[in-house]
Amino acid sequence: MNEAQKDQLETVVRISGVDPKKCMVCGKCSGTCPAYDEMEYHPHQFVAMVRKGQIDKLAKSESIWRCLSCFACVERCPRSVEPAKLIEAVRLMVIREQGANHLKVTKIPEILDDEMPQQAITSALRKYNK
Repeated sequence: MNEAQKDQLETVVRISGVDPKKCMVCGKCSGTCPAYDEMEYHPHQFVAMVRKGQIDKLAKSESIWRCLSCFACVERCPRSVEPAKLIEAVRLMVIREQGANHLKVTKIPEILDDEMPQQAITSALRKYNK
């Protein structure tokens, strides 16, 4: 792992407060993930990649935007590793580095659905506009 990867790993661990070394790669987190089919990297893979310092690869993946932040993976983990917090940390790191918010207020009318609850819209805006 080079210095840039170490710095990114340190940043993600600091933001998330999670120790990815605790993961035993059992896959229970991925088995309970409702967004599993939508993600390029699944929760257990995400944790393993963070541990290896492959943050750049994760930062470029749509998986960080597909995570629902439902914390089902957190509830299911037998070792109290919190994959959702790692995903949130990488997402926040990308936003901070690039200033690249994934959802802009002006785009909301285009994606509205008559059956979408207002709480979902508010939650998405908070999630993607940090």
